[in-house]
Amino acid sequence: MKKLRWAMEGEFWELDQSTPKSLEGSARAVPGNPNPLGISRGTRLSRPKQIDFMQRFMATPFLPSFSAGTLQLQRVLPFQFSGDWFATLLGQFNVLKFVSSLKQGELSKSRCLHALRDKSLYALGFSSELLFTDDDTLLLSYDSYGHNDTSRKKAVFRHKFPNHNFTLEALWPGLFVDKCGNYWDVPFSMAADLASVASDSGPSYHLTMHHNSGLPTQFEGDENSSAVPASLLPGFSLKNAVGYKKNVDIWRSKAQKLKMVQPYDIFLSSPHVSASGIIGAAMTASIGDNSVRSPVENDSDGSTGFHLHAADIKSSFSADIFGSVAFTAQHGNFQRLFSDLTRFHARLDFPSGSKFLSGATRLAQDYFNSQRPSLETVQAVCPKVFFSVQQQIAGPFSFRVDSGVVIDLKNRDICAHDSVFAIEYALQVLGSAKAVAWYAPKHQEFMIELRFFES
Repeated sequence: MKKLRWAMEGEFWELDQSTPKSLEGSARAVPGNPNPLGISRGTRLSRPKQIDFMQRFMATPFLPSFSAGTLQLQRVLPFQFSGDWFATLLGQFNVLKFVSSLKQGELSKSRCLHALRDKSLYALGFSSELLFTDDDTLLLSYDSYGHNDTSRKKAVFRHKFPNHNFTLEALWPGLFVDKCGNYWDVPFSMAADLASVASDSGPSYHLTMHHNSGLPTQFEGDENSSAVPASLLPGFSLKNAVGYKKNVDIWRSKAQKLKMVQPYDIFLSSPHVSASGIIGAAMTASIGDNSVRSPVENDSDGSTGFHLHAADIKSSFSADIFGSVAFTAQHGNFQRLFSDLTRFHARLDFPSGSKFLSGATRLAQDYFNSQRPSLETVQAVCPKVFFSVQQQIAGPFSFRVDSGVVIDLKNRDICAHDSVFAIEYALQVLGSAKAVAWYAPKHQEFMIELRFFES
């Protein structure tokens, strides 16, 4: 698996979001409405494989997760038919609902057995992963939920071209999440994605074709009522995002590491100070009901780029440029038991280059005319701010915070937004792998995941 590009691309490439709301353990980002950095991740092991690994090598008979006031325990039963065919049966048990049912009457063995027969306590998921060749993989999954007698189906085909990855995915229904934390079910969703392989510096691009069918509905149990994102309405869209990334080492330690002591994580074993930047452009063409975007929706993501809409044939075209600047500083080699890893990462995103240039032009005009700029003009050039802080606790354990920062000049307020708190346990024997237990207060979600080759 390639090293994941989480540091800068979660805002532009619409990575999937980790969530315990489904057995699959993830939800797709609403197109054009990407998720916060901390819970957005790229390609990874499937959820059943993560649980199977922890059961086998980390002595975890059950894996807990929490969402919307429900505590679930998960366990996987693996089936290895051959070296190229792997299948799993994932079971989920709702602990809090079971305990709540026992409180409604006198506690006895017969009552416990009766409560355990309630199918609403359970969810089952079957997945099958078939490796045709080293470059071709087919994943099929079927999840059934007892509490509402619903099911989710998914089919994914992946192929590796030279320096490119191709993914074809179909979901019915598809689970999506917008940046406000609202989850949506789309009756049928299909996507094809061609992406260049990650590189530390140089050009990269994503070409995505997306098709939705059926009217989206808000995920069961969500209390927040909001308008359906237009990009989830029935229709077809084609998006192409290209960018050029450059990394610069400001300082990198040349001091010798401890001899005969393996770092807890090889990607976190070099003290340094570095900066990186990316600039690119995104173009989207849509046909169908998803081509219509309201002014409120446009304002919500801060986009004022070129937009062309043909109402008669339900089609639209939009384009804009984007940019991002990041700064990373690390102290320690992550080899010693204490105080050997302190890491800080900050990122400034400019999701709409046209909006920034327009605001900068107005600021320049106000300056030359000796006029005081309005707060709206200053706000227009303010970037989106994200930061991440990681501190070693002891040995392979570290504490990490990922958060956005909201700057409201009108109300003179600065506050954290979409914060995610995590405890990470580095699996030293694997070079760069870790078990992550994270909690998102805004979403009220808790989850334990296994991640590889991630900095």
